[in-house]
This record gives sequence, C-alpha cells and structure tokens, in this order.
Amino acid sequence: MELESAGNFQELLGIELIEVTGDRVVCTCEIKPQLHQPYGILHGGVYCSIVETAASVAAAMWLGDEGNVVGVVNTTNFIRAARVGTLTATATPLQRGRTQQLWQVEIIDSEGRLSAHGQVRLANLRQVDRLGQPSG
Repeated sequence: MELESAGNFQELLGIELIEVTGDRVVCTCEIKPQLHQPYGILHGGVYCSIVETAASVAAAMWLGDEGNVVGVVNTTNFIRAARVGTLTATATPLQRGRTQQLWQVEIIDSEGRLSAHGQVRLANLRQVDRLGQPSG
C-alpha cells in the first residue's frame, strides 16, 4: 500500500518516517524553536501529533487496500520536557481487529530517555467514499 503524502502538517512539523510496516513505524522529529510553547519547551500538541502520525501510518499500512483508518482517541502522556534535539517515536500494535485498532507509541529524546507515551485507537473504514461525509 502506498500512502499519499500527509503533505502538509507532517511536513510542517518536520516528522520523517524512518521505518514503515504494518507491524511497526519509526519516525523522527527535530525540535525547532517554532515548535516551542511560551516556556521554551516543546509544545504538547507536537507530541500528540507525532503519536497520531506514527500510529495512523502503521494502522493504515496494516489495513492496506481494504480501506482507510481514522483516529478516534489519542491519549498522550508527557513524561520529560525537551527543548532541543531529535525525538524518535516507535509505534507498535496492542490490538488489531475488524473494526478498530489500538496502537501504542513511545517517544524518546536524543539521549534515549522516554519523553512521551501515547495510545491511539483508530477506526477501520472500509466504505471510504463516506469519509468526511455527514452521517444519516
């Protein structure tokens, strides 16, 4: 399966995909001052975005051409603040089923310390023509 470029937001944050399979995704993100919050540390939303990206790419690769995946829950715990360096995120599956998947993501800093941990539950959408359409 080939994913269209997340284009856009992923590139804006500087997330680079290093390893991509349906069983594991590894990506990196360089911490830049533009990604800081007012106290000079990486904004929590960046961690959430890294978690969402890694889990979503992995889940999509696993589902393959059967449909698309969309995140329904993202829970990210911030463990260690970071100001500089490169973060590395690794997504691995906790559960993969017919209608949903659950992935965990660990983010480590340049020194190998855990910076954040997240889980993303994703829905497997097999009727992709309804993606983004109102229900009813």
